[in-house]
Amino acid sequence: MMSTHFNKVLIANRGEIALRVLRALQALDIASVAIYHHSDRHSPVVQQADEAVEITGDSPSAAHLDISQIVAICERLEVDAVHPCYGFLSENANFARTLEAADITFIGPSPEAIELMGDKITSRDFVAERGFPVAPSVNLNADDPNCVEAVADMPFPLVVKASAGGGGKGMSIVHSPDELQSTLRVAASEAEKYFGDKRVYVERYFASARHIEVQVLGDGKQVIHLGERECSIQRRFQKIIEEAPSPALDQVERADICEAAAGIARAAGYSSAGTVEFLYTSEGEFFFLEMNTRIQVEHPVTEMITGIDLVQAQIRIAAGEPLALQQQDLQTNGHAIECRLCAEDAFNGFTPETGKVFYLKEPSGQGIRFDSGLFTDQVITTAFDPMLAKLIVHAPSRQQAIEAMGEALQQLVLLGVKTNSDYLQAVLRHPAFIEGDFDTGFTEKHVDELSPPTLEREGLQALLAAAYLSDRSTRLLLDATPQPYAAIGNWRN
Repeated sequence: MMSTHFNKVLIANRGEIALRVLRALQALDIASVAIYHHSDRHSPVVQQADEAVEITGDSPSAAHLDISQIVAICERLEVDAVHPCYGFLSENANFARTLEAADITFIGPSPEAIELMGDKITSRDFVAERGFPVAPSVNLNADDPNCVEAVADMPFPLVVKASAGGGGKGMSIVHSPDELQSTLRVAASEAEKYFGDKRVYVERYFASARHIEVQVLGDGKQVIHLGERECSIQRRFQKIIEEAPSPALDQVERADICEAAAGIARAAGYSSAGTVEFLYTSEGEFFFLEMNTRIQVEHPVTEMITGIDLVQAQIRIAAGEPLALQQQDLQTNGHAIECRLCAEDAFNGFTPETGKVFYLKEPSGQGIRFDSGLFTDQVITTAFDPMLAKLIVHAPSRQQAIEAMGEALQQLVLLGVKTNSDYLQAVLRHPAFIEGDFDTGFTEKHVDELSPPTLEREGLQALLAAAYLSDRSTRLLLDATPQPYAAIGNWRN
């Protein structure tokens, strides 16, 4: 039971993460309010929350971004705290400040911390000024005709990033000076569209580097780290497989990068859960990339190896409780891997897929966790991010975790929409992944080896026959037809 208790918390999100937060609220005996667009009216979080309120907007996403509408619901239902989850308004300082003005607690960092660390340009300057390693970069105006001269001292290729960006949006690799101006303009336009902020910067691009992030927890007075996560398996700058701990680090490197992350968060006076992201080069260097001032999609792998419920920790900290854990108390156990199940054709350029959930069989067993908001007859559209669910496994060793994940993915059955399940299995089987020998370019480097297996004619015929004979209506017809007529087939006079 919490020492400072929230009476009612609104979950300002949808899908699997909204259901995840609901579970934490239920465990803490806190009343819950779900908000939902009409398209999600049958979702599990809506059905299971204590209260649920429909929100409206020009689009489903617009409804979830409507600050005034959400705050009005909070005031009407006497909500005293809001959990933003990830995405949507989770890193919106204006949302946190508006809630604060209405005497409603934002379950996350302060608006000032969001503005400081959530902005990539501001945060990089802040981190560099305090002596932490930051990759070489230059802030640029997309309309500046002298932009090429501004990066004269930086070797190509470069990567263009949006200051307010995330999820790979507003990011592009530039291979030569001739591409820079046009790429900057496209990136700025995309950044303005998605984030309302067209500021961009150019950073040194490391062709062979890993993406390693560190989970931190702070209460405004002290900060601890909960170890690192390996996030290098990506497509289009978006993670698809994460694991903890990273197979790339030894104990000295692990201590260095984790303490750097905790030091950055301490310098910011950080409170709540957050993630500090780094590039880790093949030479053993690491550079600050950004800080995500929210719970991460991949937080379950840290929970699995530490036994710490990060969402409950967020809620407790927001309610005024100090950290219950000291750095020296942290212990990790085994290895965890997460796969993101997405509605996409991974073998065809990762194009988004739509459909309807006709049947879902979730994997189960020791060390298996399936975070999902899916339900039967759910219509999958392009209105939201293509991620449908997250499959997480925990095992004593990395090799055992890889094997367990492969088996869990084979257990998973989702009919009605194409997913990347087969692609994820192909990655897990790849020798380079098994050896831990990979970087952020893995999916592009091994594109041919990750192609779908071709099915011979006999195998296809056997598969179609099995599908036909397993169909319920076919079985009923066969069972109802006596001999010798059954042997004759569909003959009639």
